[in-house]
Amino acid sequence: MCLLVSTRNLLARNTEFHDHGSTDGLVCTRIVAMAESTKKKEIYTYQAPWMIYAMNWSVRRDQRFRLAIGSFLEEYLNKVEIVQLDEPSGRFVTKATFEHPYPPTKLAWCPDPEGSRPDLLASSGDFLRLWKPTEEGVKLECELNNNTNSKFCAPLTSFDWNETDPSIVGTSSIDTTCTIWNIETKQAKTQLIAHDKEVYDIAFAPSTDVFASVGADGSVRMFDLRSLEHSTIIYESPDLVPLLRLAWNKQDHNYLATFLMDQSKVVILDIRAPSLPVAELKGHNSCVNSIAWAPHSSCHICTAGDDSQALIWDLSQMPKPIEDPILAYTADAQVNTLQWSSSQTDWVAIAYDKRLQILRV
Repeated sequence: MCLLVSTRNLLARNTEFHDHGSTDGLVCTRIVAMAESTKKKEIYTYQAPWMIYAMNWSVRRDQRFRLAIGSFLEEYLNKVEIVQLDEPSGRFVTKATFEHPYPPTKLAWCPDPEGSRPDLLASSGDFLRLWKPTEEGVKLECELNNNTNSKFCAPLTSFDWNETDPSIVGTSSIDTTCTIWNIETKQAKTQLIAHDKEVYDIAFAPSTDVFASVGADGSVRMFDLRSLEHSTIIYESPDLVPLLRLAWNKQDHNYLATFLMDQSKVVILDIRAPSLPVAELKGHNSCVNSIAWAPHSSCHICTAGDDSQALIWDLSQMPKPIEDPILAYTADAQVNTLQWSSSQTDWVAIAYDKRLQILRV
């Protein structure tokens, strides 16, 4: 069972590279250079004391190679660690460790590359929480719960920062709703019934007021912050199989990607031609767990799954079929999650079992 569903249920109660032969992908150029030079190490590994599920890069340029990782323990008290690569020694250093109620379903840093805003880490679980690293440790800034009638709320499956306005965060919940928060006022701007069943993920389109969500009803739905009374169903999976995650193309917001529960393919959608996928990526041998678009390229995406592989694809030939990835990385266990660094775009992070690895691509 995928960890997303396991986490939902709980809340409710060195390796080798394989080049696949593309000649013109930007990633392939990196691999050729890697083979010709041994000046810089291409893989760094951190061993955590527990299984890692949630994980994400810091985006601040003054915090190179800083990541947050969250534990997956089937008990109430879990952990979040902030780790950072010490580049001279090539080792990860633990900067802070703090307790987190339940396993965090997602971790993400404030999208503030220049460091002009407070340095905040957000987490979702039973609530949306904002944490602030300090010299003394990590301080809980606030705990956001939109259920005013109870100290409890329905578990949150995911959230996303609005990169255009980082004061806005959207959350998704198993109670069929999405909530849009203003984290500066610590108030919910709106809460809407987004799906007919549990909502598993939410994501803002880059540089727009548009966001999309996916859920257990098998649909991708698109919303606009300026007109929340309307939504558009842009895709429904065959037999309405639940959709677990979605991700917007960072350079071309006409494209987004999603994947189906317990299936090995990734679906690429063009919102200008909804209903039918513009491409399906079928390189995995087991179910997909995570997807991440390249932050600096409109035609590259990374996928990872239970077959222990992280695959990078070149989509520049769409709408022609995309037969094979241009790069495959095989880990020692199933890959639970992956993230592509937005500030250091030649690095991808994956988490499997108790290991965090960052890979130069």
